[in-house]
Amino acid sequence: MRLCFLVEEHYRHDGMPNEVVRQLKAWGHRVDVLRPGGSLLRMSGAVDAGAHDAWVLKTVSGGPGLTLLEAAAAAGTTTVNDARSIRGVRDKALAAAIGRGRGLPLPTTYAAARPELLAEIPDSEYPLVVKPADGSSGRAVHLVSSPRRLAAMLPELAGEGMLIAQPYVPNPGTDIKVYAVGGELFATERRSPLHPDAPVPERLVPLSAEIAEIGARVGEVYGLDLYGVDVLLGPDGPVVVDVNDFPSFRQVPDAAARVARAVLDLARGGGTGALPAHRGAGPSVSIPTQATAPTAATGATAGATTGATTGDPA
Repeated sequence: MRLCFLVEEHYRHDGMPNEVVRQLKAWGHRVDVLRPGGSLLRMSGAVDAGAHDAWVLKTVSGGPGLTLLEAAAAAGTTTVNDARSIRGVRDKALAAAIGRGRGLPLPTTYAAARPELLAEIPDSEYPLVVKPADGSSGRAVHLVSSPRRLAAMLPELAGEGMLIAQPYVPNPGTDIKVYAVGGELFATERRSPLHPDAPVPERLVPLSAEIAEIGARVGEVYGLDLYGVDVLLGPDGPVVVDVNDFPSFRQVPDAAARVARAVLDLARGGGTGALPAHRGAGPSVSIPTQATAPTAATGATAGATTGATTGDPA
């Protein structure tokens, strides 16, 4: 197959997606890598319809890669993930509105074009988590304890563009990252960016039926095939605090091969993800009654089976 990967400068030397590109090439597929953040783009010729079977995006929020992916989609090329679905989660204010409207357990979300407007949030909502609506990789995420603290932070927030604010969900300093790839779900526990001193190594953990159901539902709601979901275990139950298209897939067994196989399947099938108003309803995932973490012996989550991931037929 012929694939084009859009890789932002931030991920130029990152294992994901470079290992996926290497795996695909090892299987005999042609992979072109375009770095939109480091190239002068002649937009009238950047997208050659029919030159690739699929385009794959791995960029930071706000980067130029999504524009190119949308151009490829407009030309009729399959994109991974669906370009419209990516736009739906890259804007965190939009993602909150979509998710809450479809019944996902997201916190109340306020959006403000100027940081001083956040002062209108009721005192009862504090402490707040404030972050850019187009942020990624934990950038500029702040835990704001009080209205007075918010007032002191206004100069720091002034250059961040659209902001969102959500009431802080009490938690033990960790969150659960659910990764979805090839119709399977994997869960890792990791230190929360709001608690950088918490002594928590990132590790695979058992995936409960409740979290698995939320993880699968996220794919359906946003129309994503490859994605990650950040879940906090709050006092009132799990809360979704972030959704990422094409995440790192850290700790996922054989991650590069799994992602590479998923990309090929999507390219061959013309893509399956999209907001429900467009196409499909996201990936099909079997929800186990009680999943367990992958083990050295099995290398797979309970309730989900998969073939070998070390080879791929051309």
